[in-house]
Amino acid sequence: MPDSDDVILLFDCDNTLFDNDAVLEDLRSRMEHDFGKTDSDRYWAISETLRIELGYVDYLGAFQCFRRKDRSDTNVMRMSSFLIDYPFAGRVYPGALDALRRLRAMGRTVIVSDGDAVFQPHKIKRSGLWDEVRGRVLIYIHKETMLDEIARCYPALRYVMVDDKLRILSAMKQSWGERLTTVFVRQGHYARDPDVIAYPPADIVIEHIGDLSEAVLAARSGSDRQSKFDKESS
Repeated sequence: MPDSDDVILLFDCDNTLFDNDAVLEDLRSRMEHDFGKTDSDRYWAISETLRIELGYVDYLGAFQCFRRKDRSDTNVMRMSSFLIDYPFAGRVYPGALDALRRLRAMGRTVIVSDGDAVFQPHKIKRSGLWDEVRGRVLIYIHKETMLDEIARCYPALRYVMVDDKLRILSAMKQSWGERLTTVFVRQGHYARDPDVIAYPPADIVIEHIGDLSEAVLAARSGSDRQSKFDKESS
């Protein structure tokens, strides 16, 4: 590994490269079918309580708490299998893999995701994203607080961060400043939250992950031209 790369491209996973909202809709539908709406709502209430307590969503842990009502109910174990065996590769956003491949010419690609230490890496592996970034995957509880660790693992002169949460992009930009180019992908329920107006705009905004490579390369080209102009002017 070199001492420092010129550019490292960091990617969030859920609702950035991968349609996590669709997976949750499938899970919600299956829960209501197998358990009814009342017990399904109980599961999601448990999941939200754990999210607040742990700082991330623990879907499998929520099932463990959920089954305390009836430990002999095999439906709960089938629901866990539903998540483990879910066809995650089919939920990778159109254009996501192509964007990762095309941007390799610019720098190394790294997935930096929030989540637990069991289900989240399993999902990234089963989706095919793990292999696409050649195993360069970091998983934290709050990645925006782990910038020193990210930089230690993947040192670079500059970074690009691609995420569907403007809150996280803003926090990272505040810490890394001009060292970081932020890319806001307006996909998923977080990106549509009206509260996003409370945060400064990202450097680049795209509607779909499939638009990423053109947007980033165009922005870089413009920056290179400006840099060349500045040198000639001086």
